[in-house]
Amino acid sequence: MDHGFPAREESRLLHELSEFLSIPSVSTLPEHAGDCRRAAQWLVDQLFTLGCPTVQLIEGDGHPVVWGESPHVEGAPTLLIYGHYDVQPPDPLDEWHTPPFTPSIRDGQLYARGAIDDKGQVFCLLKAYEAVRDADGKPPINVRFLFEGEEECGGQVVFDLLEAEPERTHADAVLVADMSYFAPGWPAVYTALRGMCYAELHVRTLARDLHSGSYGGVAPNAIETLIRMLTDLKGRSGKIRIPKLYKSVIPPTKAERKGWRALPFDEAAYLEHEVTGKALTGLEQFSVFERTWALPTFEIHGIKGGFVGEGAKTVIPAAAMAKISLRLVPGLSLDFVRKQLDKAVAEVAPAYAEWEVRFVHGNDPVQIEVEAPQFALLDRAFEEVVGRRTVAVRAGGSIPIVPKLGMTGAPVLLTGIGLPDDGLHSPNEKLDLQQLWDGIRVFGRFFEMMAE
Repeated sequence: MDHGFPAREESRLLHELSEFLSIPSVSTLPEHAGDCRRAAQWLVDQLFTLGCPTVQLIEGDGHPVVWGESPHVEGAPTLLIYGHYDVQPPDPLDEWHTPPFTPSIRDGQLYARGAIDDKGQVFCLLKAYEAVRDADGKPPINVRFLFEGEEECGGQVVFDLLEAEPERTHADAVLVADMSYFAPGWPAVYTALRGMCYAELHVRTLARDLHSGSYGGVAPNAIETLIRMLTDLKGRSGKIRIPKLYKSVIPPTKAERKGWRALPFDEAAYLEHEVTGKALTGLEQFSVFERTWALPTFEIHGIKGGFVGEGAKTVIPAAAMAKISLRLVPGLSLDFVRKQLDKAVAEVAPAYAEWEVRFVHGNDPVQIEVEAPQFALLDRAFEEVVGRRTVAVRAGGSIPIVPKLGMTGAPVLLTGIGLPDDGLHSPNEKLDLQQLWDGIRVFGRFFEMMAE
């Protein structure tokens, strides 16, 4: 059995997916609130079309949550499926080869914002469900769908929902397809996610901007001060100078390190095709896997201050701000890192500067045991369809809701159909169409195996 769709259905599926991808559901920008609601409604309509008797658009202080329940299958296990319909901002627009919300297919790749993170993967799961329904529209197992619209902006609606109604997470397993293969042909399950501490560092050195001719050389420059503080927080070697940070990290096990050494990895190809730079940076005494999966990071995402318009304006900026984040690994709780970050900034700030660390959003790191029998079923499904079982790896990214999804004891299967070069969060984000067709068959087969 193919567990997918015949080739003649591909044009219909691509039309539906393109509709979804065309909605600019950028959750972090207030002007796209209406688009986020349109994307949520698109999912509501899909779930009704798929015959779900219970479909809810759940409101909160932010973008709504979409909830759906399949027809009840007596005696069958229950699977909770999670995904998100919101996407990252598409900037910088001039680096896209085609408009980010006008899906375009080139050489078997579908390009659009959200193609792989996470609309394309949500679509893959919906179509896997569609493909395995029987003649009466019943799936082989009970399926619950939970789709949020604030994964990319750290919103609270889905957290508030599950806090108030934890019974929604009662299931035999949770499936989260928001990840990628380790390498082409190497599907993966993820044993850890890094947490996040996202903040803004605000610095003020003057009551107002000043003329650089009259006061240059004596007046403290806010941008210069901010940059010096940032470089004091993270050295040239990549070491983060935040007290007790590294001492608190729980290192990977010997078994994990052994497994990572067995993975296919070409550092030169990784640098050229994924990093797309001229050199790798960071703590060179650690492997690339440890630097991206098992150690904390400190990144500067943007700096604002002074004059950046066309032409010249000779001012000494009075205020400046940097958006920063730390990725957290096991041993580093969000509360601990927030306190340590405040202490570190206080130590590096000069006496003449007023400063404030404004916390934006964050979450704790996650570790997942992969011994539950559902992981073996997923292994078999991948092996049947793509010829290889999954490899256990960690992820450098964060999915804040994951701990809540498993809070009633269900194993959380973190996997996905992405490829390492799909460019999530970057210009020209893409989805490999063969990965989509394979993914529909893999997850359809997984649903059937759960029923068996």
